[in-house]
Amino acid sequence: MILRALLITAAFLFSFIGLSSASYSDDLVIKDSANELKMFADPEMRQRYYGLIAELRCPKCQNQNLADSDAPIATDLRNELYLLINDNYSDTDILEFMESRYGEFVLYSPPVNSVTAVLWIIPTGLALLGFVIVAFIVSRNQESDEASDV
Repeated sequence: MILRALLITAAFLFSFIGLSSASYSDDLVIKDSANELKMFADPEMRQRYYGLIAELRCPKCQNQNLADSDAPIATDLRNELYLLINDNYSDTDILEFMESRYGEFVLYSPPVNSVTAVLWIIPTGLALLGFVIVAFIVSRNQESDEASDV
């Protein structure tokens, strides 16, 4: 009964989660390279660049990362990111720089602190609530099936 409820809840949750994040970053290389040609001395730097433009949000756009945005500010940020990577800044330094300049909004994955804790707790709480509801419904249905068999 509990296992069945867990499986139903897991299937429900996974239907809302995009599981193609690994292939998404590969698509960025093709998609963004059509708009801009960035030359890197090292393939690792190029990979870092595309990883960071997928991780940083455009300050002007509501829900687009720097790779997807055509806004002028996104172009400026991509150029600045390119310069920072070529100046051998670490990913952590770049993210801190962008956050200090544009605020936590620019980060798609904000850090866990007292302000953003709600963003991290609500999805977990809703998942647990969903599991409890599904478990309750499954157990109630099994009880009614057993009562009808008697």
